Amino acid sequence: MDLIANLAHGFGVAFTLNNLLFCLIGCIIGTAIGVLPGIGPVATISLLLPITFGQPATTAIIMLAGIYYGAQYGGSTTAILLNLPGEVSSVVTTLEGYKMARRGRAGAALTIAAVGSFFAGCVSTVLVAASGPLLTSVALSFGPADYFSLMLLGLIISAVLAQGSVVKSIGMVVFGVALGLVGTDVQTGQQRFTFGIPELSDGIGFVSIAMGMFGIAEIILNLEKPEARSVMSGKVGSLMMTREEVKRAIPAVLRGTTVGSLLGILPGGGAALASFGSYMMERKISRGRAEFGTGAIEGVAGPEAANNAASQTSFIPLLTLGIPANAVMALMVGALIIQGIQPGPRMVEAQPDLFWGLIASMWVGNLMLLVINLPMIGVWVKLLAVPYRHMYPSILIFCAIGVYSLQNNVFDVYQTVFFGLFGYLCSKLRLEPAPMLIGFVLGPMMEEHLRRAMLLSRGDPMVFVQRPISATMLAIGAIALIAMLLPNIRKGKDKALQE
Repeated sequence: MDLIANLAHGFGVAFTLNNLLFCLIGCIIGTAIGVLPGIGPVATISLLLPITFGQPATTAIIMLAGIYYGAQYGGSTTAILLNLPGEVSSVVTTLEGYKMARRGRAGAALTIAAVGSFFAGCVSTVLVAASGPLLTSVALSFGPADYFSLMLLGLIISAVLAQGSVVKSIGMVVFGVALGLVGTDVQTGQQRFTFGIPELSDGIGFVSIAMGMFGIAEIILNLEKPEARSVMSGKVGSLMMTREEVKRAIPAVLRGTTVGSLLGILPGGGAALASFGSYMMERKISRGRAEFGTGAIEGVAGPEAANNAASQTSFIPLLTLGIPANAVMALMVGALIIQGIQPGPRMVEAQPDLFWGLIASMWVGNLMLLVINLPMIGVWVKLLAVPYRHMYPSILIFCAIGVYSLQNNVFDVYQTVFFGLFGYLCSKLRLEPAPMLIGFVLGPMMEEHLRRAMLLSRGDPMVFVQRPISATMLAIGAIALIAMLLPNIRKGKDKALQE
């Protein structure tokens, strides 16, 4: 009964005119940036962070959440019609969706993508609502040592699951933690790593890092690429699916929802990992696996359900433990901190409007996206005709205005430019920026819990292995790290033996 009462309270918050309006704005922006290749929710949310400063915390987070899961819907439209994934998680959809479109079944592919995403979004929102209070009550029994080990585990898994070299990802995590320690030590009042620059005494701005590493760097990378967008001239066809397609799509949606819901919770996981995982599963166990490569509807239904489920269950560790599961959730932590809210297990009690209002808004947002996407397919495809060279100057101007308006300090603009160039360099060196951002967010919190644990244990480091929860977290982290590093070690030994 408490869950029903809390959800009723959440819908009361979500159905206010202001929150409905910003949920709609978030869903429309999310769909648009999902359609446009090369932008993505991380860059968009980082660019819009300054705007949230003038809005109530609940309204701001509802809008940012709408952008995130809206992008998962929008990315499928161009993936199916143009073989052009607007989002990383939609790359898999191009494999079967575009082939369905070429067979004249584009309408059916778009329908199952939208309906599957809607179903998965609704189910995963139920999981968020049901598991949130339960995990919160468990988290309240955690001590400082447990929290430190949990955050360390989150950093390890985010590095292990990142694309590219594990060693490079670990290096980026460590660098992010180091950046988070810049500023004034809260306990001693001493300045650390400021190099005599007064503006760094309060630390490096989260918005400057996020906007630079993801927004500015993405713009520079996009300007390097030649624009080769072709708008589809053929007809989409009927949006209705055949009875056989429905029979094959339903199990795929159910499996995709399950896979996405589980993988979305993992630190470093998220929509892209969920969509790839679902596709690989469908290729092995679906009824139509013989059709894969020629336009199997399971290859659209499963991944699209998985990526939307993952995008919403990734809110679970954020809302209950204060730990971001991916780069977008790290941006959400930044948005909450800007609003003066510390995410964690006490959010349910301290911020019931935000917690339950956000959960209720996910249902509202999923319904909005279902209505927005299918009737407006023509509009979203025409949006691709806008040349990128006409878009980026206004984006850069709004970036500079947004960063400056936070503290009316031009140094923040310089920081953003610096991290934009650094983000561009990282992309050239194939260094993942997402683990760095997660390290930046978790670093100060890890330090705080580390100090508390050491104070309570009177300087005895064995407290981290004596507490069962802490020891378990450390063991899981060590196993995950060893499992990922072993293949590299074996390759190095084999090469040495050959030489």
